Formats: sequence, C-alpha cells, structure tokens
Amino acid sequence: MTQSVVVAAAQIAPIFLDRDATLDKICHYAQMAAQQGCKLVVFPETVLPGYPYWTLTHDPLSHLGRFNRRLYKQAVEIPSPCTDKLCETAKKTNCFLVVGLNEREGGTLYNSQLFISDEGRILGCRRKLVPTSQERMVWGRGDGSDLPVYDTCIGVLGGLICYEHSNALFRYAVQAQGEQIHIASWPGGMPFINAIMDAAVRHYAFESQCFVISVTSLLSEEILEHLADGSGVERLNKGGGYSLIVDPRGKYLAGPELEEEGLITAELDLDEIADAKMIVDSSGHYARPDVVQLHVNRKKQAPLVDD
Repeated sequence: MTQSVVVAAAQIAPIFLDRDATLDKICHYAQMAAQQGCKLVVFPETVLPGYPYWTLTHDPLSHLGRFNRRLYKQAVEIPSPCTDKLCETAKKTNCFLVVGLNEREGGTLYNSQLFISDEGRILGCRRKLVPTSQERMVWGRGDGSDLPVYDTCIGVLGGLICYEHSNALFRYAVQAQGEQIHIASWPGGMPFINAIMDAAVRHYAFESQCFVISVTSLLSEEILEHLADGSGVERLNKGGGYSLIVDPRGKYLAGPELEEEGLITAELDLDEIADAKMIVDSSGHYARPDVVQLHVNRKKQAPLVDD
C-alpha cells in the first residue's frame, strides 16, 4: 500500500436532471484530476443527476411530473451503460472514483455512493441508511450491508452521506473496520448547514484518526431557474459549496471552498494516521468492548424470502 496519495474533491454543479450530460462532466473532471496526479477523485451527494431541491421548495404532490418523474427516469441503474462509462473513465485515468448518485432499483430510488477502483471495477455501492427529513419523499433507505469499507492500494476507503454523520453508531460501524480515508458527501446551496458540515467533518477525522475528503455540489443558476416558482427557494444560495479535506487531527489540508467550481486537492501522508492512533485508537486501545460494544446486522434485507 502506498504511504502517500494525492486526492481531489470535485466541487461541481450537475447538469440538472440530465444524467448523460452530468456523466460527461464527471468524466471530464476525473480526467482533469488525473492530469494533476490524483489517484482518488470524489464527487458530491447525488450529483448524478442532481439533488432533489424541490422537496425544500415545492409541494411535492403538485409537481410529480415536473420533478419526481424526471428524476426517476434519469436515475442510475447498476450495472448500466452509465456505470460502464464511469468504470471506463476510472481505468483510463488510473483513478479511484467515488460518485454520489440517485440509484434506481426496481421501483425505488436510493441516495448512493458508488466506489470504483483504478482498474475500472465496481467495488461497491452503498446507500444512505436513513434519508433525512424531506428526503424521505424521494428515496428509500439502506440496510446493514451499506456499511462497508474497501481495502485498496491507496488505503482503506469508507463513506457516509450527509446527516449520516450525526449518528455515532453509523460512524463507528465504518471507523471500526480500519478506515483510513473517509468520503463525506453533501448537497450544495445550503449555507445554513455549513457549520454542521464543518463540525461533523473535523470531528469525524479526530474520532476515527483518518483523513476526510468532504465534497459538496454547487447550486447553479440553471437549477435556481428550475426552482424559481417555489415558495422556499429563498433558503437556497447560488454557489453554496463547502468542500474541504482534513487530516486525522481535523486540520485543514485544503478548503473549505465556498463558491468556485473545480478541484480541491491535497496530498495525504498515511503515516500521520499512526501518529494519531498512538494517542487515541477508537477501535483499539481506546475502546472498551467489555463495557460497550456495537453489534451490526450486515444482512441485506429483502421483502420477499423464498424458503
């Protein structure tokens, strides 16, 4: 395993509810990151093909055709030509990719993080365990199979999405597997959660003794035009990014970047993890399993079981 790696958070706006156009943009930024020597490129929460902002700004029952049906049709199935292209891009650029997407399986949409290796192989796709607040009108929920880590040549990768970072048990279920590089995915355009993101990301790094790459989308003028007649649109801000990279002590290595679209990059020295763990190893010498333990049900849940 390499002891240092250059990584990037791609703070970009989607081409709203247009899967193919957004896919092209993601592949373009992956190629740009590779040219800058990056081995890992992470993309924002559900950037493919966009976050359902209308659940914050519109009456969802009055806009099924305008928003929900369009998102359903533009969501990503796994596998599909869309994921094939992402895998081809990962292999061509020799980069690991983590892409936030609206995943469709059967009749349900999920808020998911797709992990792809530098060889162009899908490592896994994890789903947000509990959609937050108004998101429950759009997405289903994940299960215990959605708390994996991936042991790779650049380190042990894991991830959580947005307010999953508020749940100590979700965090520990990932951290206790030896996570070294954590991907935190968030939507953009919501400055009212900037302080929450900052606190969550930096605490996660300290708590887990790992690096955190936190990435948000940006809210473009195009998206605001789609939402312009919504009563809650004033809560959203054009731009509204907050992407950053921090070390195992919560120190900023890059960012936070609030407005500009582009790549936020940093070089991670994985030896710093050992320095942090000599003081606190949350799943090792600083744990007390004789007092408290976390039990995880990793079984994938299904509504139909054939006996």
